[in-house]
Amino acid sequence: MDARTFGRDIAHIDLTNRTVTKKPAPREWVDKYIGGRGLGVRYVLENGVDVDPLSPDNILCFMNGPLSGSETSMSGRWAAVTKSPLTNTVTDSHQGGWSAARVRWAGFDGLVFEGRADTPVYVFIEDGEIEIRDASDTWGKGIHETVAFYEERYGAKNLSVNAIGQAGENLSRFAVWVNEDDRAFGRGGTGAVGGSKNLKAIVVRAGNKKSDVPDKEAWQGARKAALETIRDEKNITSPKKGGLSVYGTNVLMNVTNSIGALGVRNSQLTSFGERAETLSGEYVEQNLLSGNPTCHACPVACKKEVTIEDGPWKGLKMESVEYEPAWALGANCDVDDIRSVAKLIDQCNDYGLDPIELGNVYSVFMECSEAGLTNGESLSWGDDARMVELTEKLALREGVGDLLADGAVRAAENLGKPDAAMAVKGQAVPAYDPRGLKGMGLGYATSNRGACHLRAYVAAAELGVVDIEADPLAWQGKGELVRIFQDLAAFSDSLDLCKFSAFAEGADEYALQWAGATGTACTADDVMKAGERIYNLERYYNNLAGFREGSDTLPRRFTEEASTLSGSKGHVSELDQMLGEYYEVRGWKDGVVPDAKLAELQIP
Repeated sequence: MDARTFGRDIAHIDLTNRTVTKKPAPREWVDKYIGGRGLGVRYVLENGVDVDPLSPDNILCFMNGPLSGSETSMSGRWAAVTKSPLTNTVTDSHQGGWSAARVRWAGFDGLVFEGRADTPVYVFIEDGEIEIRDASDTWGKGIHETVAFYEERYGAKNLSVNAIGQAGENLSRFAVWVNEDDRAFGRGGTGAVGGSKNLKAIVVRAGNKKSDVPDKEAWQGARKAALETIRDEKNITSPKKGGLSVYGTNVLMNVTNSIGALGVRNSQLTSFGERAETLSGEYVEQNLLSGNPTCHACPVACKKEVTIEDGPWKGLKMESVEYEPAWALGANCDVDDIRSVAKLIDQCNDYGLDPIELGNVYSVFMECSEAGLTNGESLSWGDDARMVELTEKLALREGVGDLLADGAVRAAENLGKPDAAMAVKGQAVPAYDPRGLKGMGLGYATSNRGACHLRAYVAAAELGVVDIEADPLAWQGKGELVRIFQDLAAFSDSLDLCKFSAFAEGADEYALQWAGATGTACTADDVMKAGERIYNLERYYNNLAGFREGSDTLPRRFTEEASTLSGSKGHVSELDQMLGEYYEVRGWKDGVVPDAKLAELQIP
């Protein structure tokens, strides 16, 4: 593929010397790695694999894809890419809302932050220019107050503010960036990398600009065809009709619970029984829903704004009670009060914390407390009020919060029970128990950024969300299925389109939109080959960084302790058998990319 029109500048922002250099990405990199996730990983590889993630030597990339900010449906995404302080792997995380579009409209395809400012700073972006400005007025403030401060200074119209909270400032290894729409770069600790650089915020002001494409007729045709697929009532994405649009991501709570694939009490159980209903999207829609905001160019509107009208959190208005955080801070911790879960998610949005990792940190602390390992400080199962208290301590690194701020794996090790951390490569698992969804377990183990549902969302097939048949309790065939999902997601993350586009679209739709927008000849086979190249590039980085044979693992709880509840009763994850399949179809040797595969894919 030959990307002819993805040529806006990448801004290289040297925080040490407070200089900005603008230049396009190398043509060869764009041709091979597209943009967004793929291009960001290429920059991180070029920077070297041996850097300390929290040192000035690490770089922090915010990358648009060639479709970001365009009229393409579900194109309001961009990628944060860096070496993760949580996992020491390469990591990328994606954010919705309007930030990606406004950075594109302001004239940039990406931002690469280098070095470290000697005092807190933010960057202001407008009309193709970037200035590094003093952030002393907002350092120490939460994200919501920081956003309000810059909206007051610059006016809220056409403004996007991305910021870190106190968790990022205090270098919590799972700190995040959050924008004015409470959309987060949610995983991998990118907020801590920002904090290590004394970078508080990215403020961009830009109005809507139409896309300049080389083949308008082809692009409009591809874009409209994709939109019709999204709107099709058979798909979960169908606006105001499909489950994702009506209930948000939390439409999955009852479904996953019913098949014995919902981890409870730190995955000691696989179902929350009838209590799952009070955490579900259906319950939220009927009892708490107050709005349906959406991201740039998205007809689905999966975000669900919530207002709490009673109880201790009365008056709280927040977005959004997503499935993963509702599980992590809810069922996973034996909490069934959705109002308390909403409060905890809102704290994550304000302090700047990954709620998936936070919920796993708390479930580790609960299990260790129950075992008498916590030396005075403790946390009981279901104690949501204490969780709210601890979240502030964790973000500020006060007391026991300092121990918990480095993630589930380090907390479990420091408390003397390392097996209590349900994590892969240092990152905690999301909301799908591998004993009830076998393909998801393989996806966790082989994810290049640590345990992740979004590297290969095989649950879409195993739960019947897409038109692919896959028995959730069968391990056979999951190697090939995971590979396909991983490669397709690597490409869509590089365009950068919302993950949920894949609930309706596939390689054919992506190829046509890419071709129309860039003047690039592209087929479905090209899409999958580019995705394979990007996935192997990430694996190559990790191999160089020390993740080699034996790194693709799952916690023993999933592979040795059988589920005792209906839907998955008696099942464990047959990881070894699935890995054998997977490595064969990948052409890898025990998780390592051979030189022949690197040459075949022209990596790097």
